[in-house]
Amino acid sequence: MNTEIIGTNAGSVWVALNTADALGVKQLKKITKLKDKELYAALGWLARENKIAIAPDPADEKEIIVTLVNE
Repeated sequence: MNTEIIGTNAGSVWVALNTADALGVKQLKKITKLKDKELYAALGWLARENKIAIAPDPADEKEIIVTLVNE
């Protein structure tokens, strides 16, 4: 996996979050059809650029919720 692919995947995740406001990892995987390591690399890309916020899901301690950061 190279940076071009990770950037493309990050764009797919951003589009999904822009449409839905906040999503869990399971939902993001279903919407974007990315594999685990592709999704986590994309989330890392977006987190590094301060585009997303990540928080634990109060309803499920094994899940995280991802939201876009308002600029």
